[in-house]
Amino acid sequence: MTEFEKNCYGMTEADIREQYLGSITVKLSGVPMLVAGILSDCQEMLEMGYDKDAIRKQLNVAKFILSEMMDAKERV
Repeated sequence: MTEFEKNCYGMTEADIREQYLGSITVKLSGVPMLVAGILSDCQEMLEMGYDKDAIRKQLNVAKFILSEMMDAKERV
């Protein structure tokens, strides 16, 4: 894991692709619903008093996934 990945996401970009983009949610509902779910999780994390850094990292994961989705559409 690079220092950037550690500070930005808390995991590698490869892990995001595998764990999130390879999930059953994406297969059944698509990437937009996956991102919506991550954003909902962030809202819950705020309400439950999670560390701001953990929430920031989840938001960055959502942005990374959106970026991947946009890149994939450009390739088509």
